[in-house]
Amino acid sequence: MDNVVGLIGRDKALFAEDILAYEGLMSSRVQGGSFLVIGGAGSIGQAVVKELFSRNPRSLHVVDISENSLVELVRDLRSSMGYIEGDFQTFTLDCGAVEFELMMESMGPYDFVLNLSALKHVRSERDPFTLMRMIDVNVLNTEKTVQLARRGGTQKYFAVSTDKAANPVNMMGASKRIMELFLMRASEDIPVSTARFANVAFSDGSLLHGFNQRLMKRQPLSAPRDVKRYFVTAKESGELCLLSCLLGDNRDVFFPKLSEKLHLTTFSDIAIRYLDMHGYEPVICTTEEEARSLVAELAPRRRWPCYFFDSDTTGEKDFEEFFTERETLDMVRFQSVGVIKNAPERDDPRPGRFMAEIASIKARKSWTKEEIVALFQEMLPEFGHKEAHKNLDQRM
Repeated sequence: MDNVVGLIGRDKALFAEDILAYEGLMSSRVQGGSFLVIGGAGSIGQAVVKELFSRNPRSLHVVDISENSLVELVRDLRSSMGYIEGDFQTFTLDCGAVEFELMMESMGPYDFVLNLSALKHVRSERDPFTLMRMIDVNVLNTEKTVQLARRGGTQKYFAVSTDKAANPVNMMGASKRIMELFLMRASEDIPVSTARFANVAFSDGSLLHGFNQRLMKRQPLSAPRDVKRYFVTAKESGELCLLSCLLGDNRDVFFPKLSEKLHLTTFSDIAIRYLDMHGYEPVICTTEEEARSLVAELAPRRRWPCYFFDSDTTGEKDFEEFFTERETLDMVRFQSVGVIKNAPERDDPRPGRFMAEIASIKARKSWTKEEIVALFQEMLPEFGHKEAHKNLDQRM
């Protein structure tokens, strides 16, 4: 983790003081509890599972659609922490399928359900088919699993959100903001909480994870030079989720406080630090073609071609924020975590209307991205969709 912290421009972990202050309470709740982690083999999911596993829960069940990633999670846990006294099991299941529902009924009840499943990429809105699946995963599956948790007597339901849900400009962020609306509606019947946080450094599929792949495959690095982002480590993402799940009040949204510890940094600066850590001097190229052509020549001399560019793709936000001016904040309770305090949404008609519209669109078996964007804008008046007619798949 120390190497990752340095690469993202920091010298300290974010949440160490709060974890230390609340460790006794958190550990006692974990040790006495039964946990279901949905999407537990993804980058954030694995981090959450490791935080729970290290505190010896009474039972810990992990669900994910990726069989291979679940296998690696188990190998990782066995090779690092070994075993726990409680019941630990993994299930290769789709949480939107009937098999998952039957598993919850037969293997539960669960004191805590944590939903870490998500389509997290801005590029998921590039076509109407993937966009609809993003709605299924980020919104509809959340609604289904929170209702299953309610019927099963779960004490607390947690679902991960994103900083991009604050004043969203892309469909991924907007889908997570809509998910939050569904959670607020569900909070009348079951306590819920969530967390918004920054980019998880070197998470699967991220640009920084791509740096590892490019170096291994002897390919150039490519990154935007004008996009500044906040980053957390995988461990920090797990800690923030656990803090929210175990300590959050009903309807709380946790987020990292902006402080001297949390620095904005560009992807291109991280790329340069990354190459330096691996003993390479960056060579800045003016085109993708030039960068691709120079690897074989430069790599033996401990130099590495890089192509840095100005961002021009759909959904890229000019700046990052964790909350809006319309939201009520508690900035006192924790040292490094802020909390958005939400009121009950008893009479909000939007979730019901959204469900009906999506069901109607699906029944037609034909839809366009434009009509989904229009529905999102109807749901979220603050949604300023940023369409550049170019997506990240058109970049190296």
